[in-house]
Amino acid sequence: MAKNTSSSAFRKIDVDQYNEDNFKEDEADSVANTCDENLITNLLTEGKCIEALVSVLQNAPLRCKQQHVKDHALNVTLKVLLSVKASQMDQAVEILEQNDLLDVLMKYIYRGFEMPSEGSSGHLLQWHEKVFAKGGLGCICRVLADTNRA
Repeated sequence: MAKNTSSSAFRKIDVDQYNEDNFKEDEADSVANTCDENLITNLLTEGKCIEALVSVLQNAPLRCKQQHVKDHALNVTLKVLLSVKASQMDQAVEILEQNDLLDVLMKYIYRGFEMPSEGSSGHLLQWHEKVFAKGGLGCICRVLADTNRA
């Protein structure tokens, strides 16, 4: 039979820390992981478009809650995507061996479709074709189902 004690030493977990009013998300991690526009511009002027693309995709602020940071990253990424020539697209997609980077690229392609500019839609469609050929239908499904928007 159990002993009745008035001791609370058995309680090791502070359940009050899980109260919804005390919950705070980490914003510092998401803001610190943004792309350096000067570095990207330097890479583009040197003709290293593929390196600029990899750098932009690796530093995408996907978990950031601040919309202006995401919009800035979108503008930089679209600048990089539109600077890559159609003949270099296959090489760029082949370098993106990780499925995560292909998914991030597809997120930016769809986001670029939402805000088209002069001549960007055709170029983005070519990117979509190349990424779909490499990543398959799973890439599109992962992007559409993911809650972390670009």
